Amino acid sequence: MRLPTDKRYRVLRILMRTGLALLILLLALCLWEPYTAWTAAAPAPLKHDARIVRDTFGVPHIYGRTDADTAYGLAYAHSEDDFDTLQEVLAMTRGRAGALLGPDGAKADYILALLEARKTATRDYFDLPKDVRLMVDGYARGLNHYAETHPGEVRLRNLFPVNGTDIITGFVLRSPFFFGLDSTIQALLKDEPLPWSKRSALTPAGREPEKNGSNAFAIAPKRMSDGQTWLISNSHQPYEGGVAWYEAAVHSGEGLDMAGALFPGSPFVLLGHNRNLGWTNTVNRPDLIDVYKLVLDEDGTSYRFDGAWKPIGKERVWMKVRFGPFVLPWPMSVELTLDHGPVIRNKSGAYAIRYAGIDSSAMVEQYYRLGRAQDHASWTRAMELGGIPATNFIYADKTGRIAYFYNAMFPNRPAGYDWSGILPGDTSKAIWFTYLPFSRVPAVVDPASGFVQNANNTPYLTAGPGSELNPADFAPEMGVETAHTNRGLRAVELLAADASITPAELLTIKFDTRYTKASFVGPWMATLAKLDLKDDPELARAQALLATWDWSSDGQGGADTLAEAMIHAAAKLNWRGQPLPDARQALREAVDDLMEHFGRIDPPLLEVQRLRRGTVDMPMDGGQDTLRAATIWDKQDDGHKRVRHGDSFIQIVHWDRQGRFRTVSVQPYGAATTRPDSPHYTDQMALFTRHQFKPVPFERDDVIRQSKRAYRVNN
Repeated sequence: MRLPTDKRYRVLRILMRTGLALLILLLALCLWEPYTAWTAAAPAPLKHDARIVRDTFGVPHIYGRTDADTAYGLAYAHSEDDFDTLQEVLAMTRGRAGALLGPDGAKADYILALLEARKTATRDYFDLPKDVRLMVDGYARGLNHYAETHPGEVRLRNLFPVNGTDIITGFVLRSPFFFGLDSTIQALLKDEPLPWSKRSALTPAGREPEKNGSNAFAIAPKRMSDGQTWLISNSHQPYEGGVAWYEAAVHSGEGLDMAGALFPGSPFVLLGHNRNLGWTNTVNRPDLIDVYKLVLDEDGTSYRFDGAWKPIGKERVWMKVRFGPFVLPWPMSVELTLDHGPVIRNKSGAYAIRYAGIDSSAMVEQYYRLGRAQDHASWTRAMELGGIPATNFIYADKTGRIAYFYNAMFPNRPAGYDWSGILPGDTSKAIWFTYLPFSRVPAVVDPASGFVQNANNTPYLTAGPGSELNPADFAPEMGVETAHTNRGLRAVELLAADASITPAELLTIKFDTRYTKASFVGPWMATLAKLDLKDDPELARAQALLATWDWSSDGQGGADTLAEAMIHAAAKLNWRGQPLPDARQALREAVDDLMEHFGRIDPPLLEVQRLRRGTVDMPMDGGQDTLRAATIWDKQDDGHKRVRHGDSFIQIVHWDRQGRFRTVSVQPYGAATTRPDSPHYTDQMALFTRHQFKPVPFERDDVIRQSKRAYRVNN
């Protein structure tokens, strides 16, 4: 039956009005984020004046009357070189990474809300000492100044102005990721077994820890042929992104003098040296995360604790997620208990997480105090603040003192529980509230061996025979890792074998490309050698080629490329504590890949493994777990491997007996991190691939002699 004409028109008008309303609603949702995003209040007005001197390689040397002036100048200089990455970090601290980067960024926004990182930073801001607040505020003002004067580079509306709370939030959010909290959260969300790296203390000796890591060496005068104290910082970080190193030097009239490197979003140098001392870091993975199984009531809104029912806190969070040109709101819920911490639900139940540094921003002050320390006593006082949740520290100074600290905020756990597994969430007896003092941190100071090293290995392999820590001295509740890396094993082997190390020999050790059979590579290669491949002549030829490998990935041997392919096939599984792959299948895949792209199973490693950026394409030596590290690479369409993680910022400083020092450094690419038009976008690549360094001027006269540009920024 057809409707009368007038009724048809009325229905059509209703449909049109409804469609128009839906269209307006859709457009409103798409435009909702940029127009309603919360805008931070800018820091209170304060004048800053900084002088920036760019050296031959474009590295900024920042001069200011106050420490806060250097933070202001550092933010501006870093923005000149990498404003894109800085904005991504800032968006993450605001819960707007999804609006900028899409679904991948929204994952960071969820964790920000889950950990309540911004609430922690907001609460702690006024509790921090005034000089620390001046630093984070000065840095924020420098970012704001750059955004104001370069509006065309701002990628997200209402992201600026930023303030000191934003800067603190970045520290609170990212610090626990360095000891694996992100992996634990991911496993719980997916209802998968907890990652073995969370329980590294139970890892059998010889098991490799995470492949993301670093090397560090401190050598006392008695061990060096030149009688000098040497410190090598050899960090392994991604070459680009939010945790890529940025090199800088800062000099303040108030006493802050540091040359080294920092991550985007840091108002001060995180590792490096001053005239008197220096330190570097490597990632460590003690067991600092505890997971509790909650006992819920019938409707799942409360948990049992010490015989009583307590409500689970719940908050609805509206994520802002970019999909193409649109930014849409996406609701998520985050939960927590006041007794444990964040809560994650999966098919197996509800779990709460407690971790080192939870609800704390103390690491901001500690990093700043370390940068101001001028002798061992003041540096140790800064370490005693105990605010940095986890990372190894390797220290050296002009007096010849060297030291290694397996630093962490070790939970003061009560005895009687298996802290390596899931803990009962219904009793306060399994909850810890304090941390062990710095005096309980495993440390090796001025060992008889004359050296300390760490390459993400157990602290029980630090200084060689006769100078090592005794595992029996440390309680199992501390969760000290027992894992080895090939890098750590090789470092101790090489350093211990040479009673009088020359500077050239020390560099040879740092760039060592060999594997030891004591690492997982030994049994893995033995497994490959035992395969019965009579039925497959091609694989038999590959097996015979591997038998000729000289256990080095220096690019000089014909088997290097195939050997690295096989190590790569097993490394990730080994690092995760999982069974290694089927050896025959792994060999088949490696051979097929090499034949497809290179037509041979023995292409030179230096042809296959490359350091590429823009139009620059250079050979890169090193391996997955060698001291010359080429840890993570992306396979290119042409079959080549573009290294993007491994040896990154390298700095070497040494003091003679009179306290005079010299510094050199190198980066994989250059100082202009995301500026392709800059001459400093790729100008260190040749040095990096050739194991060479550039000088680092420190004193003002030296900086001026090597300067290419000097200018002043102020507000």
